[in-house]
Amino acid sequence: MAGDEPYTLADYAAELSKQSGKALAYVDLPQAEFAAALIEAGLPDYVANLLADSDAAAAKGALFDDSRQLSELIGRPATPLAVTLAETLNA
Repeated sequence: MAGDEPYTLADYAAELSKQSGKALAYVDLPQAEFAAALIEAGLPDYVANLLADSDAAAAKGALFDDSRQLSELIGRPATPLAVTLAETLNA
């Protein structure tokens, strides 16, 4: 189940950068490098590898959903990313 407007992590970083006024960039690490970075940050190997595997699958579209089931379920359009970030940054 997903929102009405799909976005990538690069889109997320760009919108957050725009709204925060801070330069942010999304860096798409290869799966092995991402796992290594997570391990270096202190995560157990199995958790790092699980997260890196999940991230790689998401990058291939595993989480993409354009069915609009969430909107149907809640009876209104899903809140767009830009609005959610604006509300969060201004909270």
